[in-house]
Amino acid sequence: MLRRFHPFRPRLLDSLKGYDRTRFLADLGAGLTVGIVALPLAMAFAIASGVKPEQGIFTAIIAGFLISALGGSQVQIGGPAGAFIVIVYGIVERYGLANLLIATSLAGILLFLMGWLKLGALVRYIPVSIVIGFTNGIAVLIGLSQVKDLLGLKIDKLPADFFTQIGTLAKHIDGLDPLALLIGLVCLAIVVLWPKSYTMPQAPMTPRDHARRVAAHVPGTIVALGLATLLTFVLSLPVETIGSRFGGIPQSLPNFSMTDFSWAGAKQLLIPTITIALLGAIESLLCARVADNMTEFRRHDPNQELMAQGVANFVTPFFGGIPATGTIARTVTNVRAGAATPIAGIIHALALLLIVLVAAPLALHVPLAALAGILLFVAWNMGEWREFVRLRHFNPAYRVIMVGTFLLTVIFDLTVAVEVGLVLACIFFIWRMGTLFDVSPVTDQDLPAGVHVFELYGSLFFGAVGKIEDLPEELPAGTRAVVLEMHKLVLMDSSGLDALQQLWRTFQRQGIGLVLANVNEQPLSLMRRVGFDALLGEEAIVPSVGAALDQVR
Repeated sequence: MLRRFHPFRPRLLDSLKGYDRTRFLADLGAGLTVGIVALPLAMAFAIASGVKPEQGIFTAIIAGFLISALGGSQVQIGGPAGAFIVIVYGIVERYGLANLLIATSLAGILLFLMGWLKLGALVRYIPVSIVIGFTNGIAVLIGLSQVKDLLGLKIDKLPADFFTQIGTLAKHIDGLDPLALLIGLVCLAIVVLWPKSYTMPQAPMTPRDHARRVAAHVPGTIVALGLATLLTFVLSLPVETIGSRFGGIPQSLPNFSMTDFSWAGAKQLLIPTITIALLGAIESLLCARVADNMTEFRRHDPNQELMAQGVANFVTPFFGGIPATGTIARTVTNVRAGAATPIAGIIHALALLLIVLVAAPLALHVPLAALAGILLFVAWNMGEWREFVRLRHFNPAYRVIMVGTFLLTVIFDLTVAVEVGLVLACIFFIWRMGTLFDVSPVTDQDLPAGVHVFELYGSLFFGAVGKIEDLPEELPAGTRAVVLEMHKLVLMDSSGLDALQQLWRTFQRQGIGLVLANVNEQPLSLMRRVGFDALLGEEAIVPSVGAALDQVR
């Protein structure tokens, strides 16, 4: 008997069976590597989202630990994600930080229920055109949000609206800081050009090969951030830093705190809650699928993953954290670093905690232009820009959905984009399925005078009933019987059955007989449930066209 609800069983429990020293060392190395990579990204995502940098770090620690410990993936890393930047910034701008934390916790409850009710597989039904459209749109908005810090512009608060942002940036462009721009561009160049991998040469290794091998194991983001921070501190460069804007990062654990909650206020957060939950579900399951394709481990459990995401997003706001989900960049880093089990993700969270407790004062001198340069690289990598070039290979429906979702994400917001994208996808799907249904006359048989045979092909549903309704008008004068060959009719819904009943009534008034031949099980079962077979009579539903013609004769 199938369970109605999904059992709560983290993948970690299965991974610990037969766990040995070799796997632990692999997880240790991967976890420390991902922890180092996650540090600048967590701070950058938080600052770009309009909150303090430590909120991003605390999210990476707490949510990262919970998602790895409770999730349904072997190697997925959770934490603050670039996809949430635009959403979080807009919610903070409109509702305030306290309401963001409430919406995040409510989204956590919604995510948990989605997994518990086995709705994880439904996320996969979102068309890839919508996913690419909003992903590219978010990438554009992330890049635009970093222009202020990259150019060193003195803007107290950047508006959330796309066109207003452009107008504000253009108005303050005279305040461009060449030094901040130089730092940001140098950091961007380092991240882009820094070696990402190393291939062992055939000949004996040279000192240069050794250097490239070592460099490939050091994340470019850390090199760029460390170099920019060191130069800013040593040369006392007059650029805006984390210390000058936020006063630094606390060298302590986050404190548990309750946010004032009221149902009246929660009702206003319905859309933000759904947006966070929907985006978190899509991003985490897409990330888990990427990890599945890169490893030979057992496929992830989407429902368990959603429940873990729910727990993480419910708990994290009580410590000042922001929304979290699966992160593709850190998950890919984790896989490439040799992670074997979710222990690697737990180590990554503990490594971040250790860095905060030991090295938090160093963040005072991190230039915001350096983080902007790093985020520009993240935004570029996040977008699937080649899909715009490949649009000419796809049908008009795909183009409209993808480009429409992209523009709506940029101009309005993600919720509107996904809603409209799904409506368009449904409309185009219905239209396409309707065009596939066909009613074609059979002309290769010797038919009695006044008898016509039509073959039904496809699905007779509400989007295709017009072709059945038009059939009486296509019959020539003197028609006395019509045979519908239904072997290739694979599906019929209630609207299709209603159209068939109307056709029968029309034929009755015109004195034309109707015989159904070779009816498949699903349409026949529907006819029997509503009693249409009894109205037609047993002699009107036959196993073959030959039997139908005999019946007509």
